[in-house]
Amino acid sequence: MYYNNMPFINREQELKVLNEKWQSNIAQFFIIYGKRRVGKTELIKQFIKDKPAIYFLADKRTTADQLRELGQIVGSYFKDQILIKNGFGDLIEAFSYLKTKTTDTSLVLAIDEYPYLTENDKSTSSLFQKGWDEYLKNTKIFLILSGSSIAMMESETLNQSAPLFGRRTGQILVDPLNFSQSRKFFPEKSFSDFLNIYTITGGMPAYLKEFVDGGELSEEIKKKIFTKTAFLYNEVEFTLKEELRETKNYLAILRAIALGKKKLSEIVNEVGLDKATANKYISVLINLRLVKREVPITEDKPDKSRRGLYKISDNFFVFWFQYIFPYKSYLEMDNYNYVLEKMFNGLKYNDNVNSGFKSITAQVYERVAIELLITWQDKIFAFERVGRYWDSNLEIDAVGFSSSEKKIIFGECKWSEKPIGTNIYEELKKKAAKVDWNKDDRKEYYILFGKSGFTEEMIKIAKNDGVFLVEKDVVVPGGASHTRYKKI
Repeated sequence: MYYNNMPFINREQELKVLNEKWQSNIAQFFIIYGKRRVGKTELIKQFIKDKPAIYFLADKRTTADQLRELGQIVGSYFKDQILIKNGFGDLIEAFSYLKTKTTDTSLVLAIDEYPYLTENDKSTSSLFQKGWDEYLKNTKIFLILSGSSIAMMESETLNQSAPLFGRRTGQILVDPLNFSQSRKFFPEKSFSDFLNIYTITGGMPAYLKEFVDGGELSEEIKKKIFTKTAFLYNEVEFTLKEELRETKNYLAILRAIALGKKKLSEIVNEVGLDKATANKYISVLINLRLVKREVPITEDKPDKSRRGLYKISDNFFVFWFQYIFPYKSYLEMDNYNYVLEKMFNGLKYNDNVNSGFKSITAQVYERVAIELLITWQDKIFAFERVGRYWDSNLEIDAVGFSSSEKKIIFGECKWSEKPIGTNIYEELKKKAAKVDWNKDDRKEYYILFGKSGFTEEMIKIAKNDGVFLVEKDVVVPGGASHTRYKKI
């Protein structure tokens, strides 16, 4: 992505796919979709920068106004003065015109925020179906439809009942960047400093770029998030309003999950909805990639597991529900320091849930540790699945296993100022012994992740027992196979 004159970062795989399709030199109908601010437009612009291309951004104006503008943009590209003056009268006219220009000549036509067109005219996708089938599929056009409304893009282009189902030649769901990718925006930041930023922004490029070239974190939060004129201040509400007609119950459910209500029964009790209704709202939030249901990693049938827990999958949503939504009255009065004190002095909104921002950061580090573990599996063993484990009596931060090799690794994460001692390792072994996975026939491995290193005794034991030790994101000398790793 280009930000503040930065070079384009990440999305190499997505660009590779698009360029391979382009080189085929036949008609392509490509769908690009993903959450707002995730970088879809930058991906498109990077793809078309060295190609014959027309880019059109749809909006909420009338269909007639947008067809007129589309015609003017296409006319300007082809130096057609009549089209510049008149625009297109309807979509079929546009398809017919583009057919004459792309029968023998390659061209990218990227239509961004396509759902706005379908909102204005419900027949839009049917007309695109006709346009593709009768005018464009035998040309050399590379048609891109892109959109931020995941639900609309799926219902209009991807689902089996969608008018355009079966026409696409490819699709990309643009996901947020992972931790390692996001860190490339901040090459000079230490692991700890960037983890604080990532805890707030997650892997959303538009959020990350707000902190590029920034100063002290609390001052940046004041300016970039807490200030009423900052775009991140109302970002969550705006995002929900773009996707949903009525947001009250969704806000209540998200707030409940952000405050630690992870079980369906807890969410129901918190928001005052019946189970069926709450389930319906949660399903919508899952489809929007805002919430996900997590089950213990060793579950044989995850979809049927009764131990599922719900969590918000967007870091910024978690932050917003902790420190903006409940404190808006203070922020509207510019009482930023009051909220910052709550944030950094270990208090969440209900003042009963653990230790504020440090606790949230620790939870994010657990997810980063799983990401790091996945990147190192060729040095440990190939994982079938990786994730968390829990039951009614215990939790394990990271577990990876291979059923075919009957190997399993257990990991513990500690984002604290104290070095990890042997007590943490011994406790992890006790918890691992209670995990009922190939219990009598498995090879066990252990890995410890920590912010502040390890005691000398722990390093000594790690060397003898073959335990992997990771300080932040670097394997500590003395643990298992440390010489085969490098900083991520």
